[in-house]
Amino acid sequence: MAESGALSPQAAQATVSPGVIPGAGPAQRPGERATVRLREGGAQEEEPPRYAPEWLQLREAADATARATELLDPLRIRLVNLPSRHGGLVVHDLGCGTGSMGRWLAPRLDGAQHWVLHDRDPYLLHFAAVASPRAAADGSRVTVETRRGDVARLTPDALSGASLVTASALLDVLTREEIDTLAAACAGAGCPALLTLSVAGRVELTPADPLDAEITEAFNAHQRRTGLLGPDAVEAACEAFAAHGATVRVHPSAWWLGPDQRELTAQWLRGWVGAAVEQRPELRPRADRYLADRLEACAAGELEVVVHHNDLLALSRPTDRAA
Repeated sequence: MAESGALSPQAAQATVSPGVIPGAGPAQRPGERATVRLREGGAQEEEPPRYAPEWLQLREAADATARATELLDPLRIRLVNLPSRHGGLVVHDLGCGTGSMGRWLAPRLDGAQHWVLHDRDPYLLHFAAVASPRAAADGSRVTVETRRGDVARLTPDALSGASLVTASALLDVLTREEIDTLAAACAGAGCPALLTLSVAGRVELTPADPLDAEITEAFNAHQRRTGLLGPDAVEAACEAFAAHGATVRVHPSAWWLGPDQRELTAQWLRGWVGAAVEQRPELRPRADRYLADRLEACAAGELEVVVHHNDLLALSRPTDRAA
């Protein structure tokens, strides 16, 4: 599990449709300069996609409902006060997946926008580009381009010329060093960052079960493996952006899953419990029974789940390079 709403790579691979060819998607256009790079070692080129597109589509409605609209007004004010640029806003969407952030945000902002979609999975990039919105809130044109690479490793000029940086469910799969690099890049570009749906490490299930807390603890430990920040990511990001002179606001953005979201809840349960067992294999006998009971209650419409996330808005100081 990479985060509270994500399938594990193994689960993601299992749910990809047979017709999906890993690596299919738009090739880099002639003369286009990549601004992110894959992690060193080359092995990631052969890795399966991190998230299945079916999972990203399944969670999109819950993500859209959860995102903190309270952060939009201060973001709009900052964008209006940025130096004007020919062609409108330039928005870099990091780890764009299927493009749900753009579909949610672009129609909520006025003015012409050019979205630069970053992801390491070319199939997801293709999906995001095809399904991107074409009009802003005031009817202005929205255009897109795609750039392939691992957003955890930004190059120094990655965000040069950006008006805004966005990401969804990204911070918790980064290390402290990678978050600091992101904060430094935003500060260098003098642009705000809207980073949504980072896990908070808290889950509430109704009715409660004695094993809830133990599964949650094991899942959170799984998130922190290999130096990733998991539920500590928002606090680390607040510190990093503040250290680079940004004003930071955080607002809760929980999923509220009830009988109308049974399919999403069931998929989330499988991934959540699966990650806990992967972290603590001795939980398996009890966790298998727990999962079966929870799925049964979910199917009957008798289970409610609150998965806590946080949205973060970092308002970096405008620079000459932002002009």
